[in-house]
Amino acid sequence: MGAGAAQRVAGAVGAFLDGPVPVRIRAWDGSEAGAAPGPGVPTVVLRSRRALRRLLWEPGEMGLAHAYVSGDLDVDGDLAEGLSAMWVLINSGTVTKRRPGARELPGLAVTAARLGLLRTKPAPPPEAIRVRGRLHSRRRDRDVIAHHYDAGNAFYSLLLDDSMAYSSGYWTAPENTLAQAQHDKLELICRKLDLAPGRRLLDIGCGWGSLAVHAAREHGAQVRAVTISREQRDQVNARIRAEGLAGKVQVDLLDYRDVAERITATDGPFDAVSAIEMGEHVGDEHYPTFAATLHGALRPGGRALVQQMSRGANAPGGGAFIETYVTPDMIMRPVGDTLTFLQHAGLEVRDVHVMREHYVPTIRAWLATLEERFDEAVSLLGERGARMWRLYLAGGALAFEENRMGVDQILLARPTDRGRSGMPATRDDWSVSSRADAGIPES
Repeated sequence: MGAGAAQRVAGAVGAFLDGPVPVRIRAWDGSEAGAAPGPGVPTVVLRSRRALRRLLWEPGEMGLAHAYVSGDLDVDGDLAEGLSAMWVLINSGTVTKRRPGARELPGLAVTAARLGLLRTKPAPPPEAIRVRGRLHSRRRDRDVIAHHYDAGNAFYSLLLDDSMAYSSGYWTAPENTLAQAQHDKLELICRKLDLAPGRRLLDIGCGWGSLAVHAAREHGAQVRAVTISREQRDQVNARIRAEGLAGKVQVDLLDYRDVAERITATDGPFDAVSAIEMGEHVGDEHYPTFAATLHGALRPGGRALVQQMSRGANAPGGGAFIETYVTPDMIMRPVGDTLTFLQHAGLEVRDVHVMREHYVPTIRAWLATLEERFDEAVSLLGERGARMWRLYLAGGALAFEENRMGVDQILLARPTDRGRSGMPATRDDWSVSSRADAGIPES
């Protein structure tokens, strides 16, 4: 009896590795080969020959992503655990590449022909984004934001907690729920910004209104919020009506580049300005304009808070998958580079709160919800769209856990002409540390 597809694949893969194949391979014909099953050994399931063609034409991250999103490839069991195991194998040096010798090439060509790989390159799944126009032009930024954030309020309502916060939570205790972590994050921001009744907050890139609503409802702030996503604008307006916050919160469909002319010039300055995981969508070329917008919107002695994803000096940040499927043009730079931009705009850096580890349980909570309600997600996004989100969340949690990506809260002040910041001497004033302190019941 001839070798099955899995044995042929394992033999071909082994020609490119200095050592045994470190994963279990299960092929479309039911055959299995490679590493022996066991703890820490992921099983890669090849559901069709097209999975191999994708990997042959695009070895590495993008070939795997296209194959997974399209359903041509799966990882048996928990996807996050499988991805983590493969990442450990690569980083530990267990898997090292080699170039096949000349005597091996004819055999590899025969194997490729028998596996049906000598065909044209498969097209990417339609969920892969195709953006046009000049980088960070208004139209291109609007198209990119629309692709990701206009996926539908129904889907984000399924994925997120009731606050609709789509950013890292703040986990003051490991047993807390996602809702508690998001409440504590919003409370932390409001305290850092020293919000109180009558104080005015400008929220740039407001998402689905989690901070705007919290600041108005819990702290009595007057909030002006802006977004370039129509879906988000409509959702925030619905929340304003539902919570009786008309006159307390106003949301505008507006690009941050228009804030100075359309809002600050007529309604400024503000006591506080926030930008929660919005600055990643601002390229290096435009970040000075963004930083100047924050500075210009603040009164002297006012505070700004930027929560933004980052990367280490030698870390990849988002990577090709995010660029292709999620949010193209997203910039993750080392946090020090962002601080330099903000300081050059005249803002004083008062506190940098590294929250990288907080994003891990946040994303895993979203992923757990997606898995529990996967059929509903498929009905909203289609099978490929739901698989894309599963891969995005599983990989994203690992990226933060393994320090390939970070997230930081940067607290800033606009000093007065005499250099006074108006900041307290210690962090005690904005501490959020317990469930009793936050004041919401156990769920």
